[in-house]
Amino acid sequence: MAMKVLIVEDEELTASELRAILSETDASIEVSAVAATIEAAVKILRESAPDLIFMDIHLGDGDSFEIFRRTEVRCPVIFTTAYDQYTLKAFKNQGIDYILKPYDRRDIEQSLKKLKSLTEQSFRQETETPVKPLQLLPGSRNRFMVNLGSRIKTVNASDIAYFMAEGKYLYLFTREGESYILDETITSLEPQLSPSEFFRINRKFIIHISSIREMFKLSRNRIKIVPDPVPPDNLAVIVSEDRASLFRSWLNM
Repeated sequence: MAMKVLIVEDEELTASELRAILSETDASIEVSAVAATIEAAVKILRESAPDLIFMDIHLGDGDSFEIFRRTEVRCPVIFTTAYDQYTLKAFKNQGIDYILKPYDRRDIEQSLKKLKSLTEQSFRQETETPVKPLQLLPGSRNRFMVNLGSRIKTVNASDIAYFMAEGKYLYLFTREGESYILDETITSLEPQLSPSEFFRINRKFIIHISSIREMFKLSRNRIKIVPDPVPPDNLAVIVSEDRASLFRSWLNM
C-alpha cells in the first residue's frame, strides 16, 4: 500500500529534490501534494489525509506552526529547516524528527527508518494483552536518551513529570515542560521504572509522584490527578477504576 506524503516547502528546487529522494528511497512512497504556503497546506489537509508530512518551518507567508493552529494534523511530521531553535516546538506539534538543512538522502532514510520503528512499536502495543497490575519490583532505569534534532540529550528519571502514550507515540514530559518522543512502548517501559517514584495510572499515563499537584475524588472510585506541568490540551489524567486501590496503596493512603 502506498504511503501518501505531503511536502510543505516554499523552495521549488528543494521540494523537487526531496520528492526525488523519497521516490528513490522507497517505491511505496507517493508524494500526493506539495504546498508552498500555509494557506495551501491548510487547504490540502482539510480536504485529504496524508500518511506523513515533510514540513519546512519558515514559509513565505509565515512559520508553519500556524498550520497546526488552523487545522487538525493527525499524521506524523518530519520537520526540515535551516534553524535548530524550534526542536521543542516541533516535537509538540506531531514531530517525530527534525532534519537540519542542508540534508541528504541518508538523513531522509534515517527519518523514514525512525517512522517505521515507531509504527511497528505501536502495532505491537495495540496487540499486547491487557495491562497487568504493577509489579512492585525495583526499577533500574535512571536515565533516558532523547533526540534533539541531530543531537542527543540525557534526561534523568528524577527530572521526569510523566510519560504519556498518544496514538502511535510515547512522550516523555519533564518538570520544565519539555517533551520528547521515546522509541519504546509504555508497556515495555513500566517495569524499568522505580515503583516508589512512578505509577502507571491507566493505559496512557505513568506519573512521577513529585509531579502530582492536586487530586480529586470522582465517581466509581476513580481519582482525577492534576499534574505539573498540565498535559497538552488540558488532557484529563484519571486513575482508572481498576487501578485506584493500587494507587492509594502506592500513596500510602
